[in-house]
Amino acid sequence: MEWLEKFNKVFESKVRLGIMSVLVVNDAMSFNELKELLQLTDGNLASHLRALEELEYISVQKQFLGRKPLTTYSATERGHKAFTDHLLVLEKMIRQNI
Repeated sequence: MEWLEKFNKVFESKVRLGIMSVLVVNDAMSFNELKELLQLTDGNLASHLRALEELEYISVQKQFLGRKPLTTYSATERGHKAFTDHLLVLEKMIRQNI
């Protein structure tokens, strides 16, 4: 089962799976939007975002909106591919009743 090699352990975490699910269908999301949508604490979300950023699955944009800092996240091309490959493996697993 060579396709099983594409199973990405990074996405075993339901938080990372949730983050990527949101980011692949949206151009960008702010930290606060992700936090509210996924119902996570600041620290929990930040640690998972950092891990995905280190893998270059997401990119971070920091800017100011007026005087307030605004951090937004988006999925990179590499992140899209990794997530899509992972979903394909899950689909094959379901179809083959593994």
